[in-house]
Amino acid sequence: MTMIDTLQSRIAPTLDRGGDLLLPTLARLIFAATLAGYFWSSALTKLGDGVLGLVQPSVGAYAQIFPRAMEAAGYDTSQLGVFHWAVVVAGTWAEFILPALIIIGLFTRLASLGMIGFVVVQSMTDLYGHGSIGDPAVLGAWFDRDSASLILDQRSLWLILLAVPIFKGAGPLSLDRVLFGPTAR
Repeated sequence: MTMIDTLQSRIAPTLDRGGDLLLPTLARLIFAATLAGYFWSSALTKLGDGVLGLVQPSVGAYAQIFPRAMEAAGYDTSQLGVFHWAVVVAGTWAEFILPALIIIGLFTRLASLGMIGFVVVQSMTDLYGHGSIGDPAVLGAWFDRDSASLILDQRSLWLILLAVPIFKGAGPLSLDRVLFGPTAR
């Protein structure tokens, strides 16, 4: 047992240093490969027509984010207030901007924290707004041998992936490193 402990003690510092460099870069790469397209595709469905679509979201955007309010308003967005408009526009922009910031490694810690907030709100909207709270296939359960549930399985993995840059920074291949130096991590 002493030999194993000695070996581990000798390689641990090297693994720690390597992990500090490798983990954030891999987390950003995996985010780009698996989730960025998902969020950008979702954001595209929320844009209204033409250039003003960035500030005049589609009816579907309101229905996705405020499903019950839209149903109560007869799917007439003019029946909703400035709050609803601001949340929909901010959510749409966040789906474009935050993934891009994470991928290029700019303000990565804040962008990752913002994405975690986004995923939490998205999950609550799916569960409560769209009425999926009672659907065990959507909510899922941990320790059940089924890794396919949308909320507890998939999105908890998303959150861990996003937590890596929060705690470790963007890594060496990032604009954070270029602009703010090695201390930006």
